[in-house]
This record gives sequence, C-alpha cells and structure tokens, in this order.
Amino acid sequence: MIVCMTTTTLDGKAALVTGGSRGIGAGIALRLAQDGADVALTYRQDATQAAAVVKRIEALGRRALMIQADNADPTAVRDAVDRTAAELGRLDILVNNAAVFLVGAVGDLGAAELEQTIAVNVRAPYLAVRAALRHLGDGGRIISIGSNVGERAVFPGLALYSMSKTALVGLTRGLARELGPRGITVNLVNPGPTDTDANPADGPNAAAIAGFTAVGRYARPADIAATVAHLAGPEAGYVTGAVVNVDGGFTS
Repeated sequence: MIVCMTTTTLDGKAALVTGGSRGIGAGIALRLAQDGADVALTYRQDATQAAAVVKRIEALGRRALMIQADNADPTAVRDAVDRTAAELGRLDILVNNAAVFLVGAVGDLGAAELEQTIAVNVRAPYLAVRAALRHLGDGGRIISIGSNVGERAVFPGLALYSMSKTALVGLTRGLARELGPRGITVNLVNPGPTDTDANPADGPNAAAIAGFTAVGRYARPADIAATVAHLAGPEAGYVTGAVVNVDGGFTS
C-alpha cells in the first residue's frame, strides 16, 4: 500500500499521549497524527485497543509506538517519556490524558482511593513533565486534559475527582510561568461530557448530563482533539497558562 504524506502543521514533530488507546486519548493521538506528528501512546491493560490505534496512525503514514505503562507507577511514567524520545528520535508534545475516575461520597472513599487518584491524576502529570523537560526544546508543548467537573460539580460524589482535576490548573499556570523563557507552552483543556465507552452518550444518565450543557448534547472525542491539536501547533505559540473549556457551555 502506498501512503500519501503531505506536510501539515505538526510535520516532523513527535508526541506522547498518555492513556491514548481509547476515548478522548485515542481521538487526540489520531488527530495529532493527521496533523503530521509521529505519536507514542500509553495504555495500561488493553493491548488490542492500543494496537488498533497504532494501526490507524500508521495508515496515515506516521510512526506510532504503543507503551504499556501504569500511570500510578512513577518509574513507568518516566520510562514512557524517555522511550518515546529514544524511539521516535525526539519529543515535542506531551499530552497528559491518562486518568482514573473514582466516584463516591467522601465517607466511602478512603486513603486507598485518595492515593490512587492523586497518583494517576496529579503525580503522574507532574512526573511526566519532569521527564519531558530533558527532551523538549523551544516550541515544546505540554497539554493536560482536565475536566468540566473541576469547575462545576453538578452531582454529589465528585469531590475526589474534582479535586484532582482542579490541581491541574495550578500545575498548568505554575509551569507556564516557569517554562515560558524556554519557549515551551503549557495549557489545560477541560472537556465536557464526551461520548466514549466509559461515558456513552446513550448511557442511563446521559440525558441529564447533556442537559447541563448549553448545546444540549455530548461532545465527540474529535471535538476535544481539535482544541488539543491547535494548542500543539505553531499558531498557538502565544497561548500559555490557559484553561480552555471545551464543554458545550457546561460551565457557562
């Protein structure tokens, strides 16, 4: 098969998308590849899903790499970043997407759930950035995926998850100030309700959730990926420290 490759906004760039085998992460990985980047993605368990995304990236004429890594493991996080840079030859874009979503009353979620949530949703992005800074140069991009419930928790049981995603606001703004002189931008994208296998648009609570948006519907992963791709590209070089809500007006 002959693949036609064209120069795009991310041509020659290499990206790492954590949790890129499914849902929003897979959408982001595919969009970055469509825009010209070689893409590495991490997955925790399902190698079949990860391989399917890799196959689609390669069909676009881009290099792809799948890395098994549990974001709760600090060594695995660091090694995923270093392996991406080694095997793709560089690292220009880091997308912190992998997360756990533990829901329940504070009285029901104890130390174990707290530690898991902080480890994956907060510590891992921080450690991934630390590792990436050995590889990112001028024009580097760091983009984290937060959540609309970090700004508006409309149901009970979201305190732990909301707290972890709100922490990314501080991380993003602090890093933007620190890394600006190096030509590296740092931004946060907060998706609203998005149609994935974990949160399907036809799920039991979907109508109520969609009703909290201004547009009355769920997003597609591609809607979130489009904003990430813009922030990863050259035209967003003056955007840093920003929190971008791609939520259909959920937080309006």
